[in-house]
Amino acid sequence: MKYLILLAIVFGVIWWIKLSRPAKPPASSDSSDNGPQPMVRCAHCGLHLPQKEAVISGDLQYCSEAHRQLAEPQA
Repeated sequence: MKYLILLAIVFGVIWWIKLSRPAKPPASSDSSDNGPQPMVRCAHCGLHLPQKEAVISGDLQYCSEAHRQLAEPQA
């Protein structure tokens, strides 16, 4: 019987702690950095990076402006 009372007290304390904590605000849905992003491969070095960080030249994507300049023939 004493263990049943002790168990009830422990559950009561846990329940009280959960109720006294403030609720977390919901995550904002307008942030696009939280979800998965399409990945592309650098045409020069093969590094995979998010598409929105890539330097695009024609149909090819590069990880930096320097790699774009190195990969394209000089005019």
